[in-house]
Amino acid sequence: MATFSAITSVIFAPSLKPSLSNNVIAERTSNLKMAIGGWRKNRFPSLKTNRFCVSCSAKPETVQKVCEIVRRQLALPAETELTSESKFSALGADSLDTVEIVMSLEEEFGIGVEEENSQNITTVQEAADLIEKLVEKKAA
Repeated sequence: MATFSAITSVIFAPSLKPSLSNNVIAERTSNLKMAIGGWRKNRFPSLKTNRFCVSCSAKPETVQKVCEIVRRQLALPAETELTSESKFSALGADSLDTVEIVMSLEEEFGIGVEEENSQNITTVQEAADLIEKLVEKKAA
């Protein structure tokens, strides 16, 4: 009895639009399955990730100021590495600490953070991005 396997391959035409071809090959010993994806004309390729992250990239001085406030609020030693990607929970902050950090940020930057926005802040970068957005909104 023969085993069938499907091989899918992509052949790129000059217009960058792939043409898919499915070939069924009769073999007795192999079960090879392969799929290769590529570019389509006028479309961006599909990128699969476990987590999709968009960053507004706040000014470096805003990120630095947020780092200083977080370090002070959590009483972190100077040797503790603190970057824009640092998560408050990884630094030992609980929900009350996060509220205190947000209150300090509001006081320092002269802004008001709504409760729904403050619940979404989990990293230094997220806090800095929100601050930039609120400061710009306040200035307008």
